Amino acid sequence: MSDAIKHECGIAMLRLLKPLEYYKEKYGSAFYGVQKMYLLMEKQHNRGQDGAGFASIKLDVKPGQRYISRVRSNHSQPILDVFAQINARINEELAANPAYADNVALQKENIPYIGEVFLGHVRYGTFGKNSIESVHPFLRQNNWMHRNLIVAGNFNLTNVQELFNSLVELGQHPKELADTVTVMEKIGHFLDNEVADLYQECKQEGYTKQEASPVISDRLNVARILKRASKQWDGGYAMAGMFGHGDAFVFRDPAGIRPAYYYQDDEIAVVASERPVIQTVFNVAFDDVKELTPGSAIIIKKSGNVSVEEIIPPTVNKACSFERIYFSRGSDAEIYEERKELGRLVLPDVLKAIDSDTDNTVFSYIPNTAETSFFGMVEAANDFLNQRKNNEILEKRNVLTEETLKELLSVKIRTEKIAIKDAKLRTFITEDSSRDDLVAHVYDVTYGVIKPQDNLVIIDDSIVRGTTLKMSIIKMMDRLNPKRIVVVSGAPQIRYPDCYGIDMAKLEGLVAFRAAHELLKERGMEHIIHSVYNKCKAQEGLPDKEVVNHVTEFYAPFTDQEISDKIAQMLTTSDIKAEVKIIFQTVENLHKACPKNLGDWYFTGDYPTPGGNRVVNRAFINFYEGNDARAY
Repeated sequence: MSDAIKHECGIAMLRLLKPLEYYKEKYGSAFYGVQKMYLLMEKQHNRGQDGAGFASIKLDVKPGQRYISRVRSNHSQPILDVFAQINARINEELAANPAYADNVALQKENIPYIGEVFLGHVRYGTFGKNSIESVHPFLRQNNWMHRNLIVAGNFNLTNVQELFNSLVELGQHPKELADTVTVMEKIGHFLDNEVADLYQECKQEGYTKQEASPVISDRLNVARILKRASKQWDGGYAMAGMFGHGDAFVFRDPAGIRPAYYYQDDEIAVVASERPVIQTVFNVAFDDVKELTPGSAIIIKKSGNVSVEEIIPPTVNKACSFERIYFSRGSDAEIYEERKELGRLVLPDVLKAIDSDTDNTVFSYIPNTAETSFFGMVEAANDFLNQRKNNEILEKRNVLTEETLKELLSVKIRTEKIAIKDAKLRTFITEDSSRDDLVAHVYDVTYGVIKPQDNLVIIDDSIVRGTTLKMSIIKMMDRLNPKRIVVVSGAPQIRYPDCYGIDMAKLEGLVAFRAAHELLKERGMEHIIHSVYNKCKAQEGLPDKEVVNHVTEFYAPFTDQEISDKIAQMLTTSDIKAEVKIIFQTVENLHKACPKNLGDWYFTGDYPTPGGNRVVNRAFINFYEGNDARAY
């Protein structure tokens, strides 16, 4: 994505199902879990670079011994910083105590981070500031072991204020208005209730207070806690948690918006945000890694029992399609093929834009995340060219000579690496014209491969704001003097804000919205703008379930092509010599390419939860009133 947006988060949970001595004997180290957690987090660094955190729990320790360890970082390379701190502490203890070297029991007793249950998180912030206090995992402490709660997640809830208010009504005093804190306190409230009920049960059965503790741990019903805590949650989430005594869970939203995958054998149970991460770290097959069912939680009890239980009945599948287009690593076998299919499906529109003149067209891509879609587009272009060759051979079969046949077969689709990201832009100059000049040089180009009669087709995985296209890419492409520049988006037009984990909160930041706004003004249709505002404003006091997305009416007067043409006009500055066209994927083709991820609200306005409609209407109200604030 040439327009950088912050997005997503990544989670990793690992439970060792054997005694630590087993891993020492088989793999040479009792720190097997820590080592694997580093890999699970590093393989998901694409999902978050604002911060990283790690937490571990030791099982069955004596009172007075530390059993929870946590480390977090918001440094420039947070994963490396987290594990540098962990390794430094481990090495310090081993150097000071040589007797620990081959004694697993002493290592577990005295060295932090060694344990059996682990939770890791990588973060891009979409709510709140990027301070260390905002970095997951969050910790809720208590002197009762099973009341300790550690939470991390890939999520965004649309109704944080409502959830916050419900906690206040319960008599709590949350320390801040943030979704992670609110979720943790909500789970914590029902955890406290569950523990209190179990204690009374144990007391009636004749257990002493000390004897009751392990009984409570064994009987704790994690599924019931999650069912009670999540009744009012509105949003997309893959929520992970650990209780101090060793129970752990990962819970996925009922629409399957945020992803979660798991694998289990007799040694480990592991959960991560992406399938290939588990495949790579544990060298297991594609089919061995399962997708967590929407609305369900994988629950790992302290005993080692692993189960998947339904917490909320699943709704219509609205798994985030941006996972397939851009966010997730393309090494996933399904995602790789889906991204290629996105490129294949958009080719017919590309052929129209270049008048089917593939002989005088160079195909390329920008940025590197669009490379797989580029492969698919080129494969489809080769199929088109081969069909053309076949037709010519059949038409001229009676007059073909060896020389003319050789000439016909030598024609190939032309592909080049045209754009190279030269350096990360450093915005140390604040004066606008100077900044614009810097942005124009974010990408460098390959000279000498484009002829004046050529079309230059560049595929991007998606176009969000269009800023980099206007200020850098199109300008740099134009320096090559092509006849026509065709910018292709592997995704449809992004028209609506996301409120489930992607940092797209403001409508005016979306180039498709700005294009529709310009068209409405040009055609004297400003009354639609006022009408949409009034309808959105009238719904402010309604319950979320009654709110309708009226922002769809903002786009209704125009075809997709009209908006695409307007975007092309808006992104073409007066100094551009080439003709510029912009092509977007259709929503229909997106669903064909990514049939398992049908979440398309940022393209269609079809939000999977009631809170989404409230958010999009609030975003429009903010735009209309000139309020530079987030809609969630």
